[in-house]
Amino acid sequence: MPRGDKSKYTDKQERKADHIAEGYEARGVSEKEAERRAWATVNKDDGGGKKAGGSGRGKSTGHPAAHKGGEKGGEASANRSAAARSASAKKAAATRKRNAEHHAHH
Repeated sequence: MPRGDKSKYTDKQERKADHIAEGYEARGVSEKEAERRAWATVNKDDGGGKKAGGSGRGKSTGHPAAHKGGEKGGEASANRSAAARSASAKKAAATRKRNAEHHAHH
């Protein structure tokens, strides 16, 4: 199977890649780069294509990459200065206040 051949991927994996690519494109990444990153993410998540035809393929398509959020949390804010965290908190509070005022008038 030549490199770049997507025939071994399931429909679910292809939908997943499309969805990821759309997210990247919405953030201003070029179409080609978004596609490359999307398939890299699917491979990281699922360990490559899952259709039968190899040794022991066809297992679950979980979302291990999507489960890393909790582990990563906290680390970033712990490395920031107290002033930076405080500024963020003030900005968030101001945004919440502004949103509350906006929604109260409807």
